[in-house]
Amino acid sequence: MIIIVMGVSGSGKTTLGKQLALCLNWEFQDADGFHAPAQIAKMRQGIPLTDADRAPWLQRLRVSIEQWQAAQCSVVLACSALKARYRHQIDPNEQCQWVYLQGSFELFQHRLAQRLDHYMPASLLQSQFESLEEPQNAIVVGAALPIAVLVQQVKAQLDLDIPAISLEENSLES
Repeated sequence: MIIIVMGVSGSGKTTLGKQLALCLNWEFQDADGFHAPAQIAKMRQGIPLTDADRAPWLQRLRVSIEQWQAAQCSVVLACSALKARYRHQIDPNEQCQWVYLQGSFELFQHRLAQRLDHYMPASLLQSQFESLEEPQNAIVVGAALPIAVLVQQVKAQLDLDIPAISLEENSLES
């Protein structure tokens, strides 16, 4: 099974994805690692990516997902996948389980302002919200909730056997 945790920058995709993968003993992948250096440089400069910029990235993701599925790997992937057509490009047969981290612009802006080690500047958040097409067939969870609650919500909706977790940092706020 492939679980794709999606949302805008600062929504907590990586945090939730890593915790889900840890609890499930699955592999974790971050779609950020599939971007070419030129696209990362563009985002660092505060320039939103175009569909042409995203095309090779989406293709790399699709190929990886197909390989994971063929090998029957269990993977949690953190990926923005803001538009329906992007989701269709990487999951054309709708075999992945999508988890959407929903929240406010203000919450994510606050998180991005505190995040210093990422190439995605807070200045691009507005363009992400403008591009966002909320998914129709996804588990929707509130990004402001504590990570332990989010993991349990996903577990309940997927009927996965995940033990209860206890975290020092029990929130995505940090």
